[in-house]
Amino acid sequence: MEKERDKVSEIIKKYNIDIEKLKKEQEKLAKLLSIKDSIDFSTISKIGAVENNFFKNKILSGIILVSGDEIIEQKYSLQTVTFPYISGFRAYRELSAMVECFNKLEEKPELVLIHGHGIAHDRLGLASHFSLSTGIPSIGIAEKMLEGEIKGENIIKQGKVVGKVISLKQGSTPLYVSPGNLIDVETAAEIVKSLIKQGHKLPEPMRKAKKYIRETRKELFE
Repeated sequence: MEKERDKVSEIIKKYNIDIEKLKKEQEKLAKLLSIKDSIDFSTISKIGAVENNFFKNKILSGIILVSGDEIIEQKYSLQTVTFPYISGFRAYRELSAMVECFNKLEEKPELVLIHGHGIAHDRLGLASHFSLSTGIPSIGIAEKMLEGEIKGENIIKQGKVVGKVISLKQGSTPLYVSPGNLIDVETAAEIVKSLIKQGHKLPEPMRKAKKYIRETRKELFE
C-alpha cells in the first residue's frame, strides 16, 4: 500500500498535477448528479455501451448503439493520452475520447453503459462524469470495488445504498453496478440484470462493445 502511494506521488510530481484541485472539481460536479429515474426506462429501445483500450501512448475509445440484439451504429475515437493513470481519476485520462466517439453517433442512445464506476466512487466515477458531459443517463459497471462496503447485494457508502453486486454467471467474479446519473440504483441494477444472457458475465451491449474495440484495435495496430 505504501509503495502504491509512493508511486502515485511520483506520477503526480512528474506530470505536475494539482490533485487536490481535481478532487475539489470532482466533488463539485458530484453535487450536480441526480440519482432518480429521468425517464421511463421500461420503454427505452436504444442502449449504448462504451469500451476503452490503450496502445502505447494512444487511447482507443469505442461506442456501440444497440436496439435489442441489433447493432445500429458503432464509432470509435483515437487520441493521444495526455494524463497518466491514477486510480480514482480515470475521467481525466479517458473522458475526452469517450465523448468524441459519442458525438460521432448519428442517433443518440437513451442510456449508456460505462465500464467503470458511477456513484460507487470516492467522489465522481467515470460513468457519472460521462453523463454530466453528454446529458445521457448512464450506468457504471465495474469489476473491482473502489469505495464502500458490501451488505448482501447492496454497496453501501456513508450509510446509503449506492449500488448493487450482481453475479449471474456461476463461478465468475461479481459486477459492481451503480448509477452514473439520471437513473436510480434499483433501476440500474434491474436493467443490467435484464441485459445479461445466460452463461455470460457482462450485459450484451458491453460484450458487443468489447468485441468491437478489440477488432478495431487489431485493424489499427496489428
